[in-house]
Amino acid sequence: RAPGPTNMRTFTLDLLQLNAILILYSFSIVCAGMLRQADRRNLFAERGCCKRQSHFIYIGQDISGSPVSIDVGSCRAYCGASQRSANSYTSDFLGFSKHTSMLELLRAKKVKETKKGSTVLILFVLEPSCPRDLLCEPTQLRVERVLLYESIREVEVIDECQCDPKPTECIRMPALKTFSPHSPFETVVDVGKCSNPTTVSGGFSCIATKFESVLVEAPNGVELIQAVENCQMKEKCYRGPYLEYYYEVTYNSNGAKEERLKEIDVGRCLGSCSSGNHCLLRDSRNRDQCLVWAEGSSEGCIPQDYETHTFRTRHGHIRSVFAIKTCKCQS
Repeated sequence: RAPGPTNMRTFTLDLLQLNAILILYSFSIVCAGMLRQADRRNLFAERGCCKRQSHFIYIGQDISGSPVSIDVGSCRAYCGASQRSANSYTSDFLGFSKHTSMLELLRAKKVKETKKGSTVLILFVLEPSCPRDLLCEPTQLRVERVLLYESIREVEVIDECQCDPKPTECIRMPALKTFSPHSPFETVVDVGKCSNPTTVSGGFSCIATKFESVLVEAPNGVELIQAVENCQMKEKCYRGPYLEYYYEVTYNSNGAKEERLKEIDVGRCLGSCSSGNHCLLRDSRNRDQCLVWAEGSSEGCIPQDYETHTFRTRHGHIRSVFAIKTCKCQS
């Protein structure tokens, strides 16, 4: 018996409802996946791991002879430790310890004997506080002046941190610094800083090559603040320009005395040198990224070659001024 018109309409409606249910079900699965991805993307924001944490340093003794330590702060690079176990014979190191020093890292390692007698190493793995393309860096700095027994010392203190993009090129970046904080003379100056590209190799680094002077009102008068104006890729120890001016006396062909302003670029050695740097711990997911560096002894960047500028002063004396030609790391 052939179905009637009413049965056909009912069958068609059932198919439409079934298709609608399947579409809604598929849409819910897609939405759930998108929400899970969004949750993963927002995980850093929810955890708020990129925060200022205490970091005390000893700066000397006060006028009474008591030791003085100040919390300069630091930006947390890692957060949320998770435990992992691995066979002690495994060559791959799974991650970075939750502890802040290598001594604490070694103390935190636990060796257990399993029933079969094999050795298991318990490691603490930390997740970065910012996504892969961002760095946890200071956003607010202030300069504190502390009266010590020998002199007044200026100390930079970190107030806040946030995740900032990692530039791939050597550029000048803004860096706000507060002078004379919590006083009527409080002033915020963009002193600038140079980026730290991760792709740099061959002993070069992004270093400030040009500076500008900023006048700042202070309790004891006007002070001169040096701010970074330009950054370039240079060797870690390099020569930078430094101009000096002198009055020079000369005599023309007629024997007449002439006085002019003489400009000499005497130069200066900038940057720093270090020896023996090697990586103690690498990221298990990115072997090119070092998590813990063992820094060698710091060495000075000193002049290597000179040249001499000789001239007669306005008082008739012969004067020689040495100018730096090249710089090198002190051995």
